[in-house]
Amino acid sequence: MMENLVAKYVSQKISRTRWRPVPASSLQQPDVFAAGSWDNEENQLSLWSTGDFGTISMEEDYLADPKLLCEIKHKGDVMDLQFLDQERIVTASSTGGVTIFRHHQGNQTLSEKQKWENAHHHVGSDGIGAPCTSIVCSNPEIVSVGEDGRINLFRADSKEIVRTIDDADSSTIHAVIFLRTTEILTVNSIGQLKMWDLRQQGNDPTHIFSV
Repeated sequence: MMENLVAKYVSQKISRTRWRPVPASSLQQPDVFAAGSWDNEENQLSLWSTGDFGTISMEEDYLADPKLLCEIKHKGDVMDLQFLDQERIVTASSTGGVTIFRHHQGNQTLSEKQKWENAHHHVGSDGIGAPCTSIVCSNPEIVSVGEDGRINLFRADSKEIVRTIDDADSSTIHAVIFLRTTEILTVNSIGQLKMWDLRQQGNDPTHIFSV
């Protein structure tokens, strides 16, 4: 049986989409997602709802176009985005910044809550930003990686970067995930996986795997 599909055409190039997580106790499927744009004159972070549109009959589901709930300007391309919780969204920018946005569900607006400018930047280039390529969240902690080979650890309630590993990699770090609450895994442009224990004070990974 073919799944029902709906196409929604928008006026921007979309780089990332993420479903808003539902509470662990909920049996419902997620129905709100965030989208980030890239390579536009003015980039946006937007929130969309697929809603509960009911059914035409017992056999056939009715699917309507996703509805735009709200949007906000985003400085630089959205390289990655993740939900920190039900209300907060974290974005990674091509300018090197990491930003937390809050979704105000009462009046359906987005606002900028916290921002770390130039969290990623090229050394010796007068602070020119390097693209932040990936982020991962484990509330309240956020980890970012970038083209500068740097790893940053943030906390949502802290204006300062909690920890930085400056020379984590000599090449671009493309992605990062949490393995456990204190361990992360990164992958670089030459196919190396590196495991990091955030409890250790050193700047060396605990394991390196080549793939």
